[in-house]
Amino acid sequence: MLSASQIKFIRSLAQKKERDASGLFVAEGSKSVRELLQYFDCQLLILPKEDTEKYEGRIDETVYASPKEIERASSQKTPQGVIAVLKKPQNNKLPDFSENNLYLALDGIQNPGNLGTIIRLADWFGIRHIFCSADTADAFGPKTVQATMGALGRVMIHAVDLPEFLRDNQPKIPVYGAFLGGDSIYSASLPDNAIIVMGNEGNGISDKVAEHINNRLEIPSFANGGETSESLNVAVATAIVCSEFRRRTLPL
Repeated sequence: MLSASQIKFIRSLAQKKERDASGLFVAEGSKSVRELLQYFDCQLLILPKEDTEKYEGRIDETVYASPKEIERASSQKTPQGVIAVLKKPQNNKLPDFSENNLYLALDGIQNPGNLGTIIRLADWFGIRHIFCSADTADAFGPKTVQATMGALGRVMIHAVDLPEFLRDNQPKIPVYGAFLGGDSIYSASLPDNAIIVMGNEGNGISDKVAEHINNRLEIPSFANGGETSESLNVAVATAIVCSEFRRRTLPL
């Protein structure tokens, strides 16, 4: 049985301040939970009473609950039956950029779904570190966690002062950014080690961050001068940019 105090606490983790204070976050759905249990310690695992599947990981407590109790604890419009309260990673070590690799930096990404999709894309393209500005959505919020589909366990998320971070590391690694009016990504020279900066959904990359980007890239439109969309969704743009970098720099 899930107690009223447990339900209240789980629901409170929908708020960033509670996640920060407790060092915990919530994942829902058997697939996401099963994947994330491989990477994060679990304080509380909540399963339907009839669930006989085995969940493996470092689990402090398992509670079997009724569908009504799970519905009350869930932050999803359509509860998925399994809830895990997981421990956030502590002190993720920053890479020293001594090896050739790609990294993502996110400047003011506001939509949790976009952020979750970008984390999932990073996982797909073998990018293991994402650096997030202070005004980027929380990677451990419920909607973001759901959108990552388990990729959150394989990609390290670093909260940084982005202009300062880029300034300090620019001598070690080239910094690329996606802009309207940059060089076409299809003709620009692309290295196998770079930080790729993606900007806010509405405003793009901020001026303070842009000061530290020495390579500007654009995904050109192929509408041949006809009417077209003003810009691409940031997650779609991230997929195109990462794909082009990998296509050019990794053997098939």
